[in-house]
Amino acid sequence: MATLEIKDLHASVTTEEGAKEILKGVNLTIKSGETHAIMGPNGSGKSTLSYAIAGHPKYEVTSGEVLLDGENVLEMSVDERARAGLFLAMQYPVEVPGVSMSNFLRTAATAVRGEAPKLRHWVKEVKEEMGKLEISHEFAERSVNEGFSGGEKKRHEILQLALLKPKFAILDETDSGLDVDALRIVSEGVNQYKASSEVGVMLITHYTRILRHITPDFVHVFAGGKIVESGGKELADELEENGYVKYVGKPEPASL
Repeated sequence: MATLEIKDLHASVTTEEGAKEILKGVNLTIKSGETHAIMGPNGSGKSTLSYAIAGHPKYEVTSGEVLLDGENVLEMSVDERARAGLFLAMQYPVEVPGVSMSNFLRTAATAVRGEAPKLRHWVKEVKEEMGKLEISHEFAERSVNEGFSGGEKKRHEILQLALLKPKFAILDETDSGLDVDALRIVSEGVNQYKASSEVGVMLITHYTRILRHITPDFVHVFAGGKIVESGGKELADELEENGYVKYVGKPEPASL
């Protein structure tokens, strides 16, 4: 069983006014097979948490640890973190003009697996996973995410998840911008991969609608740069009904 431990994590981002602390002591442990939903309002630091774990250069970790099976991933390069078993599905997947989806996927799989997958088996594997996600085979020769709709980009992210087979998947607002059909397809893709593996999932979201498709084992409220409350799925239902006012306070009335 693999374990991802986040211990008293602090991180900041550089702004025009100088360094601004975003993460203010995050503590969380995710084990193989568990799904943890991170819910919180805009600006609470949820996406910063995902980027800090993945190694985005914009965010500086000032203290704390992120341990994957006891090894501090913060001491690893971005590609080393991926090979160790971390995966990030981004809220806004980037376009990579000139690189076909098929080449991108096989190169990534080669890097993570340590050797190039045998072509015949690889083609079969990719076709099967694309079929599950209702991705047209013509997309394989298109540039990565170039001209893709929001839903197509998110399905491509889950295709990567299924093919790279990480130990831990961080899904940063995967439901953002999805219509009901795309949400169902993407969620089914996550569930199918979970059913075939012991992946641990950190699911970052504002809303409960994705939690109707992907059932969390734990729900955490993220506010002010850290986790302020944890519970089961009933906590998500409470947030749906009452919002985040309890954790962030009432907004100041607009001045006239």
